[in-house]
Amino acid sequence: MKYSFIETKQDSDFPIQNLPYGIVQPSDLSPRVGTAIGDYVLDLSIIDEAGLLNGTGAEGKNIFSASSLNPFMALGLPVWKAVREKLQYLLDQETADLRDNEELRAKAFYPQSKVRMLLPVQIGDYTDFYASKEHATNVGTMFRGKDNALMPNWKHVPIGYHGRASSIVLSGTDVRRPLGQTKPAHAEAPVFGPTAQLDFELEMGWFIGPGNQLGQPISVDQAEDQVFGMVLVNDWSARDIQSWEYQPLGPFLAKNFATSISPWVVPFEALEPFRQAGPVQDPEPLAYLKQKKNGAFNINLEVYLKPENDSEETQITKTNFNYMYWSVAQQVAHHTITGCNLRPGDMHASGTISGLERSERGSMLELTWRGAEPLELKNGDKRTWIEDGDELIIRGYCQGDGYRIGFGEVRGTVLPALSEADILGVEKAIN
Repeated sequence: MKYSFIETKQDSDFPIQNLPYGIVQPSDLSPRVGTAIGDYVLDLSIIDEAGLLNGTGAEGKNIFSASSLNPFMALGLPVWKAVREKLQYLLDQETADLRDNEELRAKAFYPQSKVRMLLPVQIGDYTDFYASKEHATNVGTMFRGKDNALMPNWKHVPIGYHGRASSIVLSGTDVRRPLGQTKPAHAEAPVFGPTAQLDFELEMGWFIGPGNQLGQPISVDQAEDQVFGMVLVNDWSARDIQSWEYQPLGPFLAKNFATSISPWVVPFEALEPFRQAGPVQDPEPLAYLKQKKNGAFNINLEVYLKPENDSEETQITKTNFNYMYWSVAQQVAHHTITGCNLRPGDMHASGTISGLERSERGSMLELTWRGAEPLELKNGDKRTWIEDGDELIIRGYCQGDGYRIGFGEVRGTVLPALSEADILGVEKAIN
């Protein structure tokens, strides 16, 4: 097992086996690319300037002085692999190049607590899938009954929709309760106001690298070569707005107000030791969706809720990414089978990840069964939906032998909705 000269504890999210990428801004310096190791960030622009990344294919291009990971992602898998191998070599406890260069180390390492994390990717397009059979079954049962839970197409085609990229925000960004139209059950007409059914969705997202030319699909066997890395995702949802607006075209305003992601992008290659078989797909997928190798990954996922003015978190969900019926590769291949072109920085998300048990459900909609079975928090409070002041925290990790590959966390606190006076003030400011 490899160890770094930078001390990392066994429960650290960021050992030498991980080395996720992010955009960091140290005080008084411009944004740049960093990698997390233990409790520190290694500034890749500094070691690139020092010539330590020569021979990787990324050197001399100002890739690591950029304010997003897009230029790096565009270089493709051979460069990603070469940079990762060089970083693991440089950070190894047996390698002297960086370990024994005190002057360079002083410039290149920052405590994570001393840097500001920024959105890691300039996201051009965002596609959200619906790839968990358990989640789709739960939602279908609520709205259509157990006998008609899954729509006839669900086991044949990875369902997805095109989301809103501009409102993807970094962990720690507050989320304003959205306003919109809802239609109470026995009302004749819709009403306007704040959503009363604010929800989270536990998801994972991945970023596309070089992409493909318009008209040229990506095969399922080549799809993973396009995946740069993965993040945790909370795709916030307004369920009452959604239930009124979604027919006939699906999600719109109920999903466009905020999607939160974690700041560190875990390289897809780091997940390889945790690859495993996914659920049995019956019926057998069509030829363009048949994946030769195992496409699931053993990633533990946990969700916590912390009420306002309360220091204690309550774990409300613990599940695993390996429940996903449709794999990452299948989703990418399906997305492009029409010839749709993906571009560097595009983000895909898995859709809500739920397991077989109630404690493994990935949304309040499922956990409380549409509000009928409230959750009880550690402080005795009950929740059917997310309330103002609540903070949602998602954490994820793969557990190895003596180390873990962690994704960090994604947090978001709910702010009250704007008032009518606020809205009128906004309109006056615009006019």
